Amino acid sequence: MVVRDDATQAPALTQDTPPAVARRLRVITIVATFGGLLFGYDTGVINGALPYMTDDLGLTPVTEGMVTSSLLLGAALGAVAGGRLSDARGRRRTILTLAVLFFVGALACTLAPTTAVMVVARFVLGLAVGGASVTVPVYLAEISPAERRGALVTRNELMIVSGQLLAFTSNAIIAQVGGESGGVWRWMLVIATIPAVVLWFGMLVMPESPRWLASQSRFSEALEVLRQVRSRQRAEAELSEVSALAVKDEQEKLGGWQDMKSVPWVRKLMFVGFGIAIVQQITGVNTIMYYGTQILEDAGFASDTALTANIANGVISVVATFVGIWLLGRVARRPMLMTGQIGTTSALLLIGVFSLVLPSGDPRAYAVLAMTVTFLAFQQGAISPVTWLMLSEIFPMRMRGFGMGVAAVVLWLTNFVIGLVFPSLVDAIGISNTFFLFVAAGIFSLTFVKLYVPETKGRTLETLEAELRARFS
Repeated sequence: MVVRDDATQAPALTQDTPPAVARRLRVITIVATFGGLLFGYDTGVINGALPYMTDDLGLTPVTEGMVTSSLLLGAALGAVAGGRLSDARGRRRTILTLAVLFFVGALACTLAPTTAVMVVARFVLGLAVGGASVTVPVYLAEISPAERRGALVTRNELMIVSGQLLAFTSNAIIAQVGGESGGVWRWMLVIATIPAVVLWFGMLVMPESPRWLASQSRFSEALEVLRQVRSRQRAEAELSEVSALAVKDEQEKLGGWQDMKSVPWVRKLMFVGFGIAIVQQITGVNTIMYYGTQILEDAGFASDTALTANIANGVISVVATFVGIWLLGRVARRPMLMTGQIGTTSALLLIGVFSLVLPSGDPRAYAVLAMTVTFLAFQQGAISPVTWLMLSEIFPMRMRGFGMGVAAVVLWLTNFVIGLVFPSLVDAIGISNTFFLFVAAGIFSLTFVKLYVPETKGRTLETLEAELRARFS
């Protein structure tokens, strides 16, 4: 299938948006992306809390990996369960449920008296993280105008990295104030309860996704929501397109495991979705987000210095995501993903080389820090925003939550395996050889993107579905 030029695809309709409509869309985006903030904080806080937790709970390299990766295993289950729930019960109601899980999970982690309780609490928190990783991008994609979908969906990625930066910064501040006092890590963990409360109260007054309402044949309600976030004329035109596709999907019974197995173009699309998910994770990004402090200590920084230096990783992630959002409005998704792969693979290669050839001390420490920052610039500026955006776009409307949920399971399970084995892998073969393994994975990923990943920029979700149906049939 010939892919048409992006510039001719996006409808130039932003100028017809009344100010009140634009404000409403902005408020919806801010409130929903508190799910992303919680995702980021709860995955990033372990980075600084783990060294203190190790002493208090008596963690070994194996139990350290279990505490870190139990959240990821929960996220894998939460992703598919959240996707199914959002397709069945609605995006808004699912996000409300996730806000409760975020609160309960964070509080349980804070109060955990033993390693076993901590592992279970992190698993519960993972259910919320996985559900949010699927439901929030889908909600934003379905409520956004086509020409602003890239910018609005990737606001969630911005909130994820902002949550990670908040975790890194609060960890450093709490460590400075609390010093070596017992239980300082509990203060690091409890902060996550605050945005969970904000998310729950905020979503109480947010609308449901108009596309989900249409998929349930609730067309008048869908039109009412579209009129909140579009001009009147555009809302009616868009509902007509969405309704026609909803009827077609209903006739084909798209929506579950059976369709994934029996409908060839859906099956091929799921393969692409799985590949995109794996590509994002086998860069090794979360080894830096979860174990960044330890990596910097291994490079030569003192413990307190490493904790503070790790804030640089959070800062560059936020800055890079701003740049990524800007780029998504100007360049195609697929080349952006490939550029990110080239950048991250090169940075990982240099981390391995520097760790191998430079003597322990300041030169190696700052060289490794520079490369982790470079790595995150490409990862958070290109790979991560494109990944979550494309996963929210490529699946058919009636099974969008389910499709993204299953792809996210693959993503989180890949993340889980990497998070679980990384400490033991570094212990067994050294940090240089570990990063060389990620370099090999990066080369594989670049090849996959070039051969199989379609372009999605500049289409409405309905136009994109028609194109992908034709391409993969």
